[in-house]
Amino acid sequence: MTSPQAPDRTAPPKSVSNGAMPDGMAAPMPDFEALSRNAGQFVEAMGRNIARALGPEGQGGAPGSEMNEAAKVLGQVAETWLADPKRSAEAQARLSQAFLSLWGSTYLRLQGQPADPVVLPEPRDARFAHAEWSTNPYFDFIKQAYLLAARWAESLVDEAEGLDAHTRHKAQFYLRQLTSMLSPSNFLPTNPELIRHTLQENGANLVRGMKMYEEDLQAGGGHLRVRQTDPSGFEVGRNMAVTPGEVVFRNDLIELIQYAPATETVLRRPFLMVPPWINKFYILDLNPQKSFLKWMVDQGLTVFCISWVNPDSRHADKDFESYMREGIEAAIDAIGVATGETEVTAAGYCVGGTLLAVTLAMQAATGNRRIKSATLLTTQVDFTHAGDLKVFADEEQIRQVEARMAEQGYLEGARMANAFNMLRPNDLIWPYIVNNYIKGKSPSAFDLLYWNSDATRMPAANHSFYLRNCYLDNTLAQGRMVLGNVRLDLKKVQVPIFNLATREDHIAPALSVFEGSKVFGGKVDFVLAGSGHIAGVINPPSKPKYGYWTGGPVKGTLEDWISAAVETKGSWWPYWFQWIEAQAPERVPARKPGGDALQSLGPAPGTYVRMRA
Repeated sequence: MTSPQAPDRTAPPKSVSNGAMPDGMAAPMPDFEALSRNAGQFVEAMGRNIARALGPEGQGGAPGSEMNEAAKVLGQVAETWLADPKRSAEAQARLSQAFLSLWGSTYLRLQGQPADPVVLPEPRDARFAHAEWSTNPYFDFIKQAYLLAARWAESLVDEAEGLDAHTRHKAQFYLRQLTSMLSPSNFLPTNPELIRHTLQENGANLVRGMKMYEEDLQAGGGHLRVRQTDPSGFEVGRNMAVTPGEVVFRNDLIELIQYAPATETVLRRPFLMVPPWINKFYILDLNPQKSFLKWMVDQGLTVFCISWVNPDSRHADKDFESYMREGIEAAIDAIGVATGETEVTAAGYCVGGTLLAVTLAMQAATGNRRIKSATLLTTQVDFTHAGDLKVFADEEQIRQVEARMAEQGYLEGARMANAFNMLRPNDLIWPYIVNNYIKGKSPSAFDLLYWNSDATRMPAANHSFYLRNCYLDNTLAQGRMVLGNVRLDLKKVQVPIFNLATREDHIAPALSVFEGSKVFGGKVDFVLAGSGHIAGVINPPSKPKYGYWTGGPVKGTLEDWISAAVETKGSWWPYWFQWIEAQAPERVPARKPGGDALQSLGPAPGTYVRMRA
């Protein structure tokens, strides 16, 4: 994405012709016959969709608990201000003064005089990158008016008195959804780029956009599922998830993949990857250039990876303990059969890392300590600072989710995907709505977004336990989590841990991962990578985009740790492999998948990963 362009503060604005178009350019003359024909088709399609929205089919896809929750929480903010008329009047006066300044600045520009903007977008805000948002005083006024109103509303939430921390956090989150939705960049009449585009196409873009809207609505079964990429260019097993290997074990919850060796010798201690079940594992194996799994194989690791089933109603009672027993522990059993080794090195990504930490605590409590070192990738074990996802995790909302899951035994994958998209609405929601339904353009093919749209369902028992014990009650960090009548205490975990956070993570915030490092009983090597939850992890050495920071023991505050840390350019992967190799450097001849004991159940990436939600 391009960065917004700040207006030139030295030169006077260029003249505006036709009262609307800047830069001395005449408005493009439309083909009125084509424009009227397309307008008729657009109105006809709008009528169909309004009828659908008002009918029984549309009611099933109507906004639900999220909209109700947003209205309730923002209403609480309004009540705090209305209860104090003096503060309310002062807040209103601030907004009025800001708009007076904006009108004065705009008036000067309309007279052909230079004027500094009253407010500017954030440097990374791509919504207003098109030049006409700055060169055209009319659209510049709309842009600045929106920014002033949005930031004023944000200040009302921040300064509201008498709100508890959770309610304030929810209000900030839902206000961000509202202001993102109301941005003038999202609407044809208030976006100069969209006006030009529509006139140039004589409205054909709107007809195409409405067709795509209807297709997306049908694909979502009455719920709008906004496409983010062109799925036709990708196929798991053909050009995604293609690292050679075999499925060597399968049960109700997992397929275990062992990848074929690429070196003559391998580290003796086998390696197990535990991906999140909230997404599919091939984020770690998008293509040969980006594949973390392939890179590990190339370094001489015997790599096993869990591929979780995409659950349905048959899996409703599979709980967190099931995922530990039938997932990680069953995989370790199978690895022992395939390799003859009783000890493994393991890594977990996101919630897969949380499950791995729970397994470490169980092994420490029971003495069955087969995992000898662990890597946690953007993983939370202490959910005190868990970020915006905590907005969805209070008692009332969890009960609503549980009631919904009770109807069918699982949570639909689309609901989880929507929750993640809401964390970054200006990046993951509205650009695609504008591009698809107003510009009428199909999104480009992008492997990461294809993976992002390949949603998975959540079993009712497992998801309920996760929400309550992690996000709501934080029992793991407090030593109060109980599985199989065993109380789990991370302080008893003594194995070496490599704990990776990323600086811009909106799912597992760096602060949360940093504080979680303090709850383990053994040595933790905390590393901070650049970028976010995905790009910070999938950062191959061949084309590194971001660096990483190392800083020794985890103590004090994250800010203090960062200020003392050492930055290294390039991928963190080689640094991590040195850490892995130092734990157990002995090498043995490379192993074929399954060894002589486990027969292949089919080639990688297996069958579970192909199950669509």
